[in-house]
Amino acid sequence: MTLASTAALVAAATSRQTALFAFNVITIEHAEGIAEGAERTGDAVLLQVSENTVAFHGGRIAPLVSACARVAEASAVPIAVHLDHFQDPGLLGEAIDTATRLGVSSVMIDAAHLPYRDNVERTRSFVRSAHQAGLWVEAELGAIGGKEPGAQSGTVSAHTAGVRTDPAEAAVFAEQTGVDGLAVAVGNSHAMTTRDTRLDIDLIRQLAAHVPIPLVLHGSSGVSDDQLRAAVAAGMRKINVGTALNVGYTAALRQALSADTSGVDPRPYLSAGRQAVADTVAALCANTAPQLLGAGERDAR
Repeated sequence: MTLASTAALVAAATSRQTALFAFNVITIEHAEGIAEGAERTGDAVLLQVSENTVAFHGGRIAPLVSACARVAEASAVPIAVHLDHFQDPGLLGEAIDTATRLGVSSVMIDAAHLPYRDNVERTRSFVRSAHQAGLWVEAELGAIGGKEPGAQSGTVSAHTAGVRTDPAEAAVFAEQTGVDGLAVAVGNSHAMTTRDTRLDIDLIRQLAAHVPIPLVLHGSSGVSDDQLRAAVAAGMRKINVGTALNVGYTAALRQALSADTSGVDPRPYLSAGRQAVADTVAALCANTAPQLLGAGERDAR
C-alpha cells in the first residue's frame, strides 16, 4: 500500500464524525509494532515522531522518520507519518524543508509554552512555509500537563492541572494562525501511566461547536476507553497515544531480560517489546470502536 497522507486520513475521520489514532514512535520496533497492531484491526493510523525522540536519536530527523515511511509503505493499512511537538525553530525549519523527501505529510508546531500572542505569531510564521510544502499543520492552545521536565521519566507528577482551552479564544487562534488541526486542554495530561483521567466532555462539545478545524486529544494514554469514546462523540478527531505503548514495551523488555539473564542477542528482547506495542495498539483500536476510524476509511489515501 502506498504512503497515506495525514490530511486525507483526518478528513475521512471528520466526515464520518470518527477519529484517527496517532501513535508515537521512539524506535523502529515501535513503528513495526504499531503497523502490526493496526493491521490486525484494519485501522488507518499515524506514526508520530516527536522532537524529544529526534533529540534521542542525536538530533537527526531523517533516519527514524525515513524508516517510519518505509514501514508505512509496506503496511496493509493506510498509514501516514507526522512530526509531533516540534518547538525548536531551527528544527522546525529543517523538518518543513525535508518533509516531502522523508515521506512526512504533517507537523505539529508547538508554541503553547509561549504567551498567547507569541504562540500565534510563532505558529503563523511556520504555517505559511509548512503549507507551501504541502503539510497538514497542527498547533496547541492551552496548557496540557505532563510535558514539564521529569514528567516523561516519572520524577515529577504527570497530573499537573492544565489551563483549559477557551472555545472563543480557540476559534480566534485557528483563524489567526491558519492551522489545520488544534490540540486542546480539556483535562488531559501527557505521560500518564494510569487510565483515570476525567475529560471535560462538555468543553469538548463547546470547542467543536466554536472551532471549524479538527480537534486533537493529547495525553490519551491516561484516558479510559469509555472516556475516549465520549470524547470522539463530542468532537475529537485525532487521538494521540504514546506512553501506553512505552508501558507495554518496557514491561515486556523487563520480563524477557529477567527470563534470560545470560543472553547477549538483543533481538529476542526487542521482539517482545515490539509485540507488546502491537498488542496495545490492537487493543486500543478494537476497544474504542465504532467511534474511532476503522473499516470505512481503510482505503483513504
